[in-house]
Amino acid sequence: MRRFLAGVSLFFVLACLSFAQTAADAPASKEDVENYLQAVHSHEMMKQMVEAMAKPMHQMAHEQCEKDKDRLPADCEAQMNKIMDGMMKDLPWDQIMDSMVPVYQKHFTKGDMDALTAFYSAPAGQKVLKEMPGIMADSMQTMMPIMRKSIDQMTSRLQDQMAQMMKQSTKGPAAEPAKN
Repeated sequence: MRRFLAGVSLFFVLACLSFAQTAADAPASKEDVENYLQAVHSHEMMKQMVEAMAKPMHQMAHEQCEKDKDRLPADCEAQMNKIMDGMMKDLPWDQIMDSMVPVYQKHFTKGDMDALTAFYSAPAGQKVLKEMPGIMADSMQTMMPIMRKSIDQMTSRLQDQMAQMMKQSTKGPAAEPAKN
């Protein structure tokens, strides 16, 4: 009897573990993804992204208005900025966020989404979210000199290769066909 109960208990434990694993491997639901997006403050991140995009867009407007200032009204830059800001504000942000749900569902299981949501809801995850813009800015600052040097070396190598190819090129007047 004891063996039977132990066997039933073992079967029950294994069945529960299997069910838990199956549930974790199940596709993420819309609610799972929405919980994650809420934990990472996706609306706030989207707002910050729009604000970050506005600066280079305003700079482009400034440069364009400066370039053609003799043919444009004096308030060109203000008009362009107002139009661009309005267009960014009018984008269907809720629809954009909703469109992300199937993408996350394609790449993550329910277990993945639960783990990510738990992490980003915890103090360490919140700190990652808070510190990430500063980390990215600092990283870019330290990477740029390395990348610039590497790009300069690649550009030099490509220019040298192009010069060699030009020297070796047999381009010139087309050969005359032989006359019989």
